Order: sequence, then C-alpha cells, then structure tokens
Amino acid sequence: MYARLTFVRQLLPLSGRAYSTTARVPLAFELHKPPKETDKPHAPIIFMHGLFGSKKNNRSMSKVLARDLGRTVYAVDLRNHGDSPHNPTHDYLAMADDVEGFIEEHRLTGTTLIGHSMGAKTAMTLALRSPDIISDIVSVDNAPIDAALLSSFGKYVQGMKKIEEVGVTRLVEADEILKNYEESLTIRQFLLGNLYRPKDEKITKFKVPLKILGAALDNLGDFPFKDPDEVRFVKPALFVRGTQSHYVSDEALPIIGRFFPRFELVDIEAGHWVISEKPELFRRGMHGHLSQRNNC
Repeated sequence: MYARLTFVRQLLPLSGRAYSTTARVPLAFELHKPPKETDKPHAPIIFMHGLFGSKKNNRSMSKVLARDLGRTVYAVDLRNHGDSPHNPTHDYLAMADDVEGFIEEHRLTGTTLIGHSMGAKTAMTLALRSPDIISDIVSVDNAPIDAALLSSFGKYVQGMKKIEEVGVTRLVEADEILKNYEESLTIRQFLLGNLYRPKDEKITKFKVPLKILGAALDNLGDFPFKDPDEVRFVKPALFVRGTQSHYVSDEALPIIGRFFPRFELVDIEAGHWVISEKPELFRRGMHGHLSQRNNC
C-alpha cells in the first residue's frame, strides 16, 4: 500500500477574508492541454511550485495530469520566480492575490489548486480567502501553521549570492561554489536551474531576486490565517506529505482538519521534494483524488 488516507467529513461554516496591500503581479505560465479534446468540459488545474522553483519543475507532472485526467493544467511562475515579474513584497497574501488575478484574467471556473511547499501555502491562503472561485486544493508537504523554514534555505541564499559575487561564467564553476553550502547534487541542480546568462553578457546571474527572497524567509514560514473558528474551506482538500519530511507532523493534523474539515491525507515515503522523489506514487495519489472531482 503506497499511501494512507485519512478522511475528515465534518462540515463547518465559513467566514472572514484577508487581502494583500500590494499590487498584483501578472504570472508567467505554461499551458498543458489534454491530448484529446472531449465534449465534456473539465475544470482547470493551476500547479504552483515551491521556493526557488519555477513552472518548469512541474512540467512533466503537469503533462501527465493533463493526459490522465483530461484537464487543462496551468503551471505558473509565482512572483519573484521564473519568468514572472519581481516585487519587493513576497508573502502568501500577495502570492494568493496574484493567483486570484490569474484566475480572473483567464476566466477560469471550478479551479483545482495544486501547490508544493510555498505553493501549497499559497493554495491554502487563496482557498481560505476566496473559496467561491476554488473547487478544491492539493497541498504538497505543507500545513496551515507557523513553522520556521529549514535553515538550509538561508544557506542556499548565501551560496547563490556568493556565485553572483564571484561572477561565474560556467555552470560547473557555480556548482563548485554551491557544494560548500549543499551536499546534495539533486538540490544543487534544482537551485542552479535558476541561473541564466543575460543577452550579450558572459557572466551568469540568477533569475530569482536573492535580496527579496532572502528577506522574505521568515514570512514564508508563517501562515496568514491564525484562527480556524473565523475562516474555513469546506470543499475537498488533499494533503500529501513526505513521511521523511518535518513540514506536516502528526501534531499539525488537527489544525488542518479545523481549517479544511473535508481534508484527506496521503502519506508517501519521501522527503520534502515529494513530486521529484516519488513521481509515480504522487501521480497515483493525484489521479485517485482528482478523478473523483472529475466525476462530481
């Protein structure tokens, strides 16, 4: 058995909203359509990456979900990531507001939100703030709680800043520097995926604004909603956690159930990078949950 499912069926009232005070950012995205068009319309999926990620991280899984479910998948770049614009405000209310703007711009209805890590808290925030425009959510290895990020994220920022200070011209040079901050080749490759060479320049730079994201690390550990007696999302919610990760502990399950009273839990034998570590198990979990949504 690859996963354990926990069902919480209690339905509770919903109230309360929170808003961002910063301007919306238009989000870059990749569109993944089903290989075969059908007469029956299916609701779209918005797929959101984690910190230092981008839409390309979810490209393969987005194509698989579009194929398996017959649903259009929008893999987006959240603000200050990938090809989306930079903005000095980087918190969950602002990112959720960007995604709401994306839904409005593309006139999407019945939307499913899938988010990993930072993207998961963005999905939860939008679902609690604007439940009428969301059909259901999938939160991958994060919970609606205040919890400090791993100290490694601060080290990643230090290493990436060092790479820019040195002014490297080759990827292998950047990797040698980053080895001093992160042992895992897989994680280093993930971080270095943000490197690019500006036109007519020899020195590589990072697409992500390191100063902004470095200053936002404390905010990214927090969750903007504190009281589940004031606001709840009473539609379906799937929480996927890596059993080797610390982000969704057993102690967090009661608060998840209060904010998301219809949540289901899937455990996958993996660390924090659930999707890349165990893509087939993740696909199965998504297929089971989202196929039910297709049939609703």
